[in-house]
Amino acid sequence: MKTLYDGKTKTVMLDEATGVVNLFFKDTATGEDGMFDPGYNTVGGSVEGKGKIGLEISKYFFELMEKNGIPTHYLGADIDKNLMQVKQLTVPKLEFVLRYFTAGSMCRRFTLEEGIPFDPPYKEVTLKDDEQGDPLITERICFMKDMLIPGVWDKGLELVEQVGEVLKKELAGMGLTLIDFKIEVGFDKDGNVYVVDEITPDIWRVRDENGVIPNQIDCAKMILEKIR
Repeated sequence: MKTLYDGKTKTVMLDEATGVVNLFFKDTATGEDGMFDPGYNTVGGSVEGKGKIGLEISKYFFELMEKNGIPTHYLGADIDKNLMQVKQLTVPKLEFVLRYFTAGSMCRRFTLEEGIPFDPPYKEVTLKDDEQGDPLITERICFMKDMLIPGVWDKGLELVEQVGEVLKKELAGMGLTLIDFKIEVGFDKDGNVYVVDEITPDIWRVRDENGVIPNQIDCAKMILEKIR
């Protein structure tokens, strides 16, 4: 398979014979100096088996989204090989973020206390650019940078809200309160928009029933016990 992109936690590869894209889930996790946090855009370390666990969780949540009528790029998964098969789409370097409470970078950016609730949820879009620190971006700038086609921005904001409703309900049933999360979207030649990448503790921040915010490694272990 041809490597298209080698990221912090996944490698994107194209099966040139079939045209199917494969995502290889790595054992690396975002964070800093051995501390894990899904809000960071640097690699904090590696945990054996993380990739396989992440793939199993992502499979579960992508299938859940499809059952709820939310379009995704998911086609199938080979858990033993850490590979997820997905549709071949154009994926702009953007992250669509939905916040139910203030946390992480938002508090640092705007000098806000942690845990202030949003009603309705707060939506924002950031540019995936590690060197610039994933800055906030507008639809107009995306068009100037030739990143989007008409309709994708609005559909992405609609999808992040739909994903949030399903994700919040499912996690609540596991005793977890969803604080915030981010998704990526992709679009095909006909302009159809899909949720892409992954749906794992690497994209969300939650609080357990004791008020503790687990890192993505501990959260993944908790989730895995619930879905198996």
